[in-house]
Amino acid sequence: MTIGVKDVRAIGLGIGTRVVPEWPDGWTASADWAEVEWRGCSDATGRMIGSAWEGQPGVLRVVDYPVDEICVMLTGSVAVIDDTGERRVFRAGEAFLFPRGFTGQWETLEPSSKIFVVLEPAPESA
Repeated sequence: MTIGVKDVRAIGLGIGTRVVPEWPDGWTASADWAEVEWRGCSDATGRMIGSAWEGQPGVLRVVDYPVDEICVMLTGSVAVIDDTGERRVFRAGEAFLFPRGFTGQWETLEPSSKIFVVLEPAPESA
């Protein structure tokens, strides 16, 4: 099979399948939490997903984040706060890795958007 231009996929707001994520038991969101994802592409295994995201100000409590996620902020700003209280803020134009296993809070500080790529771990060998 030849891979060509037809296989190049756009990732962006409004492109792909619109999804409002449902979070696992133990995760909690503030009453004002609002987000939507636009899932634009994935690899053949489904372990790599490219998406765009839009969120409104609010807080999501994350417990043992299940994947590595590379984020590139397009607009706005977000903060991540771990359980020790350490906080980092990321703004439009910045990129970061949100690591698998993270427990803490994701705080959307203002209306924000990002492009992100999820990298799920490979299945464990039997």
